[in-house]
Amino acid sequence: MGFDQTERLGAHEVAAWLRRHPAFLQQFPDLALTLVVPRENGPASSLAGYQLEVLRDKNRELSRRLQELFGNAQENERLAVRTHQLTLALMKQDSAAATLRAMAAALAEDFHGDLVRIVSFHPVAGIDDAEWLQVIAEGDRRLDGFRDLLGSGEPVCGRLHPDKNALLYGLRAEDVQSSALLVLPGIGLVAVGSRDPNRFFPGMGTLFLRMMGEALVAGLQRFAA
Repeated sequence: MGFDQTERLGAHEVAAWLRRHPAFLQQFPDLALTLVVPRENGPASSLAGYQLEVLRDKNRELSRRLQELFGNAQENERLAVRTHQLTLALMKQDSAAATLRAMAAALAEDFHGDLVRIVSFHPVAGIDDAEWLQVIAEGDRRLDGFRDLLGSGEPVCGRLHPDKNALLYGLRAEDVQSSALLVLPGIGLVAVGSRDPNRFFPGMGTLFLRMMGEALVAGLQRFAA
């Protein structure tokens, strides 16, 4: 049976009054127990049962969020420790070549990069033939696709254009589905490639990437002519 206009207005007024007096049902516990609340799925339930289930749903959601936050905190702690260890390792090197080798090794081993590539704007004494290093002058036209990145100086994560992949990874370009790029102002680029298309994605945090890039720049500047 439907309500007429008067009954609907009365129901709305009752609901509004109850919202202003949420403790009303404490004075009439028998009324609270007899109220029936319709469910979207399944049979109707009492108000007390409905409230209990709502609280359980909220608790489950809060537990899920806490577990997610805890997992993120643990991962951030691990990254912070690895970044600190990398910084110390870079500062212990005795040449630019050794510094770049330490960086490439750490990204591959400690940070689990499937492919690590470094582009240097200048020749590096002591490294003549390394798969992970190529020397390309900063003004070279081959770097035109990276101009915006070089201008911003900010790390970038995600899937790269095939032309960029080809320049960075050469014959292994098709193996790389996502990348993290670090800009080394006046020095070059560092690329970390992954076979997982979701490993690096736009919008992910880049704080630790930025810190690693800054540590490498500081390590290399010690040997600048």
